[in-house]
Amino acid sequence: MTDRFSDVPGLSVGHAHDPVINTGVTVIVPDAPVVMAVDVRGGGPGTRETDALDPSTLVERVHGLVLSGGSVFGLAAADELVLGLSAAGVGLHIGAGLPAVPVVPAAILFDLANGGDKAWGAAPPYRRLARAALAALGDDACGRVGAGHGARAGSRAGGIGSVSAMLPGGHRTGALIACNSFGEVYEGAPPDGPVPMPKRASADNVRRNTTIGVIATDAPLTRAQARRVAMMAQDGLARCIRPIHTPFDGDCLFVLSTAAKTGAGSDPVALTEIGTLAADLVVRAVRRAVFG
Repeated sequence: MTDRFSDVPGLSVGHAHDPVINTGVTVIVPDAPVVMAVDVRGGGPGTRETDALDPSTLVERVHGLVLSGGSVFGLAAADELVLGLSAAGVGLHIGAGLPAVPVVPAAILFDLANGGDKAWGAAPPYRRLARAALAALGDDACGRVGAGHGARAGSRAGGIGSVSAMLPGGHRTGALIACNSFGEVYEGAPPDGPVPMPKRASADNVRRNTTIGVIATDAPLTRAQARRVAMMAQDGLARCIRPIHTPFDGDCLFVLSTAAKTGAGSDPVALTEIGTLAADLVVRAVRRAVFG
């Protein structure tokens, strides 16, 4: 059986897409609230609730995550996941008779110019797609699904890649990446020398990119440690995409720990192992998204 991101205990993935509009949504829902952090490297990000993930902020745990196509319109998908989780009683309980308040970060990629029918007027499809993705939890597929359905990767079709592996200490770590990069994706190391600009690069399309994703582990992490893993994981993008983190991308990687108790997190050696494996998994996930 092929390894998948959802092999990490304590979480589920759901995808939904619309082939006519040529876009989609992916939701990640943990069984219980999780520690989460984020690292944003691209020059044109589109995100929601990322400031709340800073280790200095109040909320310690998060209730879901959304990856979506649709540029700014896709951020509405997180609204629907918030409503679905709240209706199920998932979120911060702030008082009798008041709704549960889920914390749901999100990131989007730009797929508006991919040839699909975007004439949606006042009714963008992203809340509808988020409902469908929530109903499809357990469908951790790869390829042109979910947030990666309408993606491009340099001169190739993009997609979603889902992978996982075991750490030496026995914990499982996984990566789920929606690759919509400006740069080309390479099956081997990117070439040295002059920057190989993608064939589709031109003045009217260079702002239509972004690679977004999430790394999960059942090893204990503090929020500061999760942020360090996210920073290390970004190096995986540089190992298979060139150029990367350009002004035209909004590259954004989240990291979450499903450990029930994090305490002081993992020791520095274990943390180094997690971050190194995370970068390796990002490479595999990007290549699986593009090459299968």
